[in-house]
Amino acid sequence: MSIRRGTLVTNTALAALLLGGVVLAYVQLGPEEAAGESGARTVRAGRGTVVAAVSASGSVESAKSRSLSFGMSGTVEHVYVKPGDEVKKGQLLAKLDDDAAQEDLAAALASYQSARADGTATARLNAAYVKARNAYREAARAVAGTVLKAPFSGTVTAVNGSAGGSSGQGQGGSGFIELADTGRLRVVGSFTESDVGRLKTGQEAVVTFAALPGVTATGEVTQIQPVAATTENVVQYPVTISFGQVPEQVRLGQTATVQIEVGRAEDVVTVPTTAISAVGGQDTVTVLKDGRQTRVRVEVGVRGAATAEIVSGVREGDLIVPPATTGTGTDDQRRGGFNGFGGERPGGGPPGGGR
Repeated sequence: MSIRRGTLVTNTALAALLLGGVVLAYVQLGPEEAAGESGARTVRAGRGTVVAAVSASGSVESAKSRSLSFGMSGTVEHVYVKPGDEVKKGQLLAKLDDDAAQEDLAAALASYQSARADGTATARLNAAYVKARNAYREAARAVAGTVLKAPFSGTVTAVNGSAGGSSGQGQGGSGFIELADTGRLRVVGSFTESDVGRLKTGQEAVVTFAALPGVTATGEVTQIQPVAATTENVVQYPVTISFGQVPEQVRLGQTATVQIEVGRAEDVVTVPTTAISAVGGQDTVTVLKDGRQTRVRVEVGVRGAATAEIVSGVREGDLIVPPATTGTGTDDQRRGGFNGFGGERPGGGPPGGGR
C-alpha cells in the first residue's frame, strides 16, 4: 500500500509540473506565437521600386493599308506582282484586257474633237459639245480603270486573282490586290473599362509576340476609342499602340501582347501584393511583432503585380505574415519564399542560411 501511495504521489507531481509548463509557455508566448512556432512563414517588408501596368492582346496590323480593285469589269491580262513584293508608289500591279476600252476611247475622242470644231454658237451645238466631252471623259476613265497602280509604297499582302480570270475576283469584301505599308505597324488591343481609365495618349508601351520569344518592341498609345465594344457582357475599349522601331522578325497578323506602365514608385517600402487583404473596405496586412500576429491598416500607393507600395502602416524590415496557401505551392513557397521576397520563420533566422 505504501509503494502504491508513493507512485500515485509521484505521478501527480509530474502531471502538475507538466501542466504548469504548458500554462507558462502559453502565457509567455501567447496563442499567436505558438501558432507561429508551429510553422508560420513571414517575409520582411523591403524597399525598392513598384511598377503598375495594364495589358491587353491584339494582332499586328498596318497603320496604312488599301484593298485595290479595278475600276471596270473585264478579263485580267497581266498580274505583275505576288504576295510579299515591295512596290513603289505609282508602280503598275495588274492590267485588264483593254482592247474594247481603247476602241471606245478613240471613238469618243473623235466625236469630241468634231464637236469642239463645230463650236458652241447655238444651244444645239453647245449641247452636242457637252455630250461629246462627257462621253470622252467617261471613256478615258474606263481605260484608266483597266490598270491597278500602287497608291503608295508598301508590301503586297495578297493577290486575289490571276491572269485569265475575271476582274471581279476578290471583290467579296476584299480587293483584287491588298497593299500595306509594313513600315508603319501598330497593335490594336482591347482594354477593360477599369484599365482604360488609366490610359492616355503618349504613354509608352512594351509589345511582346507569342511567336517570337525574347523579341520585344516599344510603342506609344496613339488613339483610345471613345466607344466601347461589348462581348459576352465584357466591356472593352480598342486602344491603338503605334510602334517606334519595328523588329525585323515582326510580321503582319502576328499575335501580340501590349503592356503599358500606368504607375511607378521608386525607393519606397514594399510588401508582396498578395499579403494585402481588404477588410471592411480598408487595406490591411498581418504583422508579426514580439511573437504576436497583429492585423494593421495600411495605406497602399502604387499596386504592382508582384509588390505594392506601402505609404503608411508598415516600415521597412517589419515581418509580414502572408496569407495561408492551399495545396503544395511552389518550391519557393515551400522553402519560405514569397513573390520574390526571402521567407523567414518567426523569431528571425532565414531558412537554410543567412540573408
